[in-house]
Amino acid sequence: MLRAKGIALRFGKHYPPETFVRYKHSLPLPPPTLFIRNKLKQPLIFSSLTQYTKMMTTLQQNKELTHEFPFFRVYKDGTIEILRPPPTFLPPPSDDPVTGLRIKDTVISSDPPVSARLFLPKITDDTDKKKKLPVFLFFHGSGFCARSAFCPEYSNHVAAVANEAKVLAVSVEYAKFPARPPPACYEDAWTSFRWIASHADGTGPDPWLNEHGDLQRLFVAGSSAGGNITHTVVSEVGKSGSPAGVKIVGEILVHPFFGGIGDDEQWLYMCKDNKGPEDPRLKPAEEDLRRLACERVLVCVAEKDPLRRAGENYVEALKKSGWGGSVELVVHWDFHHGQNVRDPDHETSREVLKKFASFIHQQP
Repeated sequence: MLRAKGIALRFGKHYPPETFVRYKHSLPLPPPTLFIRNKLKQPLIFSSLTQYTKMMTTLQQNKELTHEFPFFRVYKDGTIEILRPPPTFLPPPSDDPVTGLRIKDTVISSDPPVSARLFLPKITDDTDKKKKLPVFLFFHGSGFCARSAFCPEYSNHVAAVANEAKVLAVSVEYAKFPARPPPACYEDAWTSFRWIASHADGTGPDPWLNEHGDLQRLFVAGSSAGGNITHTVVSEVGKSGSPAGVKIVGEILVHPFFGGIGDDEQWLYMCKDNKGPEDPRLKPAEEDLRRLACERVLVCVAEKDPLRRAGENYVEALKKSGWGGSVELVVHWDFHHGQNVRDPDHETSREVLKKFASFIHQQP
């Protein structure tokens, strides 16, 4: 529910309870009718988004802005305005009748709240039924405060990866600022890895992973902020050791976010327990890179992405760290940050999917 100077906003009765706005941010999509209640709990009905926008603009003009970042603004009274908020309504999963891809949602943990969307490609014959699939653990892009594993863009993206690469994909819904600021996202990511590892002996809570997942062929991947989260998971496994029956073969980073290129302040503000610009979650430490718990790394960067240098720096640092695996850097020319997700029909987006598949199925 959104509150500003004693006024509470909620969606109209045509929307289910789960679509209520939970944070102090602007609405991504206009509902047909907006209900405002003042301090006396008297309803004020706005039949148009224009009326609502005018009211909110007036309220914001009376606020003093203290911080402005690419993804959110902070006001003196403590209000945080998320500029690109997570969607308030998320379509439920549905199987694809064309490709035979099966999709479902599952709860990984209730405390802390972590969930995921699973994608199982079509299994065509008895031979395929006996052959297990590589597992693809994915963390979506978010700026640590936006988007969702369940939003259409990322759901369609991971579905395409599952179909193209023939993997059992697990796309994690992790914590977002400001409700649960970093380091909660890293903790959720570790929880999701441990949950997947619990299926190594075939007795885990999810039947798809028990029956079809080959955890000796686990790939951890992420886009943008999800790439940053991916690195922390794989480096943490390198520190603590891989659970029995689990092997991370590869790490895939697409347009990853890391510090050191002049865009650190937003992350430092969100993550209150940060250790400054050299925090290893922001700027990977040499010792973490050296013991990265995988054999191969693929880093994809886009020519026109402001974060391109972050991915290139990661590859350079990994090569210098003494890590014993192989790393590949792929530059997609005339391409923008996250375009492979936003524009899946673009020729280069299709090339990204094919690269995922060849990397995953590359022979040792």
